[in-house]
Amino acid sequence: MKNIAKHAGSILAALIGILGVLLVLYAWQLPPFTSMVERTDNAYVRSKITFIAPQVSGHVMEVAVTDFQQVKAGDLLARIDDRIYVQKVAQAEANLAQQQAALGSAAQQRASAEAQVSSGEASLNAARVNRDVANREFDRLKTLQQRGVTSQSDLDSARAALDQSAANVDIAEAQVEIARQDVLAAETSRTSAEAGIAAARAAVQLAQIDLENTRILAPEDGRVGEIGTRVGQYVGVGTQMMGLVPNRAWVIANFKETQLHGMQAGQKVTIRVDALDGRSLTGRIESFAPATGNEFSILRTDNATGNFTKITQRLPVRISLDLDQPAAASLVPGLSVEVCVDTAQAP
Repeated sequence: MKNIAKHAGSILAALIGILGVLLVLYAWQLPPFTSMVERTDNAYVRSKITFIAPQVSGHVMEVAVTDFQQVKAGDLLARIDDRIYVQKVAQAEANLAQQQAALGSAAQQRASAEAQVSSGEASLNAARVNRDVANREFDRLKTLQQRGVTSQSDLDSARAALDQSAANVDIAEAQVEIARQDVLAAETSRTSAEAGIAAARAAVQLAQIDLENTRILAPEDGRVGEIGTRVGQYVGVGTQMMGLVPNRAWVIANFKETQLHGMQAGQKVTIRVDALDGRSLTGRIESFAPATGNEFSILRTDNATGNFTKITQRLPVRISLDLDQPAAASLVPGLSVEVCVDTAQAP
């Protein structure tokens, strides 16, 4: 009996030792208790937060929303005093009308110059005809004078008439050239007027854009944050007025590099949300960051200097939430969550 009791005590001590070792192995997830499920509590809800800022400056005339209000794309958020911008539109439209009138004037100038060219060419043809007549008359009188039939004075008069008609031809040619240059000038004026019209139309569109920008609209569906502007406040271009958080959210989970083996895009993820009293949501791995957070930091770690200590890095993993989960509507950016991924599952 004493031997049996002695052996029983040894067996019990051995069993207790083995059980203790197994408990340690299980607690540290070491073989044979290695799990394919990877967990992390270094995970947070993220979303695209848009900071609303005006594109024009002026006094705020209206703030149409309140803190944390739900809005839809195109809803009015705020309105800036538009009186100056209304007048700028009117001024630009008046300038456009002036440029259009200048184009009409240039067209009339061209038509007038072309008529002057036609008139000058007709006068030139008449002057050439008169010159030819005077030249023939001079030749006839010259022949008669050589025969002694006519006097020298008649020949001199014919010479003067010929010289006058030749001068008239030169004058007519000059007038035609002047008229042609007037046509070119009118064409240049027309081109300049067309360019002025294009610039004036662009100015009208810019003025209208500035006028439209006095109404600050929601770019997409979501909820506004705390309103940072008040009626009567003067705001400049880029002044942050409020933030807009879209309805769509996702999770960024920062897994250790030792946990990434077996993870693939498309694998199912279980998300436990502290803010929902531990309620779980489901999602899918969407993508992996191209580098660890340390690589994106302003001051990166330089492991080439001093003594080296290996530090396990974390890689951000983007997780999309599955649709048709009413509780997901309660998620807001910044909330912490716990993420669980079974790396043994197929994506």
